[in-house]
Amino acid sequence: MPRARKAQVALEATPYYHCVSRCVRRAFLCGRDHVTGQDFSHRRAWIENRLLKLATVFALEICAYAVMSNHVHVVLHINQAEAEQWSLRTTVERWHQLFKGTLFSQHYLRGEPLRDIEQRKLEEQAETWRARLQDISWFMRCLNEDIARRANLEDGCTGRFWEGRFKSQALLDEQALAACLAYVDLNPVRAGIAKTPEASGFTSVRARVRQHLREAHSQPFGLFPFAGNPRNGMPAGLPFRLEDYLELVDWTGRQLRDDKRGHITEGLPPILERLAIDPQHWLYMSRSFESRFKGLVGTAFSLKTACQQLGYRRTVGLGSCQVLLG
Repeated sequence: MPRARKAQVALEATPYYHCVSRCVRRAFLCGRDHVTGQDFSHRRAWIENRLLKLATVFALEICAYAVMSNHVHVVLHINQAEAEQWSLRTTVERWHQLFKGTLFSQHYLRGEPLRDIEQRKLEEQAETWRARLQDISWFMRCLNEDIARRANLEDGCTGRFWEGRFKSQALLDEQALAACLAYVDLNPVRAGIAKTPEASGFTSVRARVRQHLREAHSQPFGLFPFAGNPRNGMPAGLPFRLEDYLELVDWTGRQLRDDKRGHITEGLPPILERLAIDPQHWLYMSRSFESRFKGLVGTAFSLKTACQQLGYRRTVGLGSCQVLLG
């Protein structure tokens, strides 16, 4: 039986989560259906735009994403500290970008006075909204419901567009985070629909490469930036250098080509050495990250610690993590 989502999220263990949503019956509802010939590729832009829009509302940053023909990957960073700093007005305004709110919140935003009991009710409701706006389940709900409504309206039908439950994986440490980011960004290359990462449409790596080429060392708006290797006084961002990560993705993409299977070049990207990941294990994870690991991903030490924090009776997935991540 699947675990409740709240039992899979522990901010004490990690703020990083990999989420995957798949279309019903794995139909090509976001790409070209090879049976009917219909092309739904324009819906991939809907999803990409919606992802980036939600990132401006939620206290969640997008680390990586890939919009495929029948499923979507997104790696999210929960920014609890940001949400806790929001004022009452900021919280209400953000919620109103997605929902109508209540009569009290509508009166409040129009500047109309509230009675004491109405003010207290609004403050209680705002705390609920604050919690939801840092919740990956609510993020995925706001993504999936919007796309499903638009697609069903376009098709003139009703019913499910997505499978009922999105899959999530907690990324417990730098090794798991780097492996998952690359796995997501290389989805089109691995699927054979793009030859290079920078040619992979509707992916975060393409957006990062394009921005990097336009302006060296700059990063695209809407994505959680790369902040460099961990250090004192490190700004908010992913704990890697952008140049190292792009080199890693490019190198990995070359190894995933059919004519390069199993081949390891002499010059390994330095990020692999820093993370102490075996190159052969890295290539395996680049192909099989989603299927190989369960809900928690990290080194054996990170995994055991997280399982204790979540109250698990056993350490799920320990064997795979020990072999591939150490």
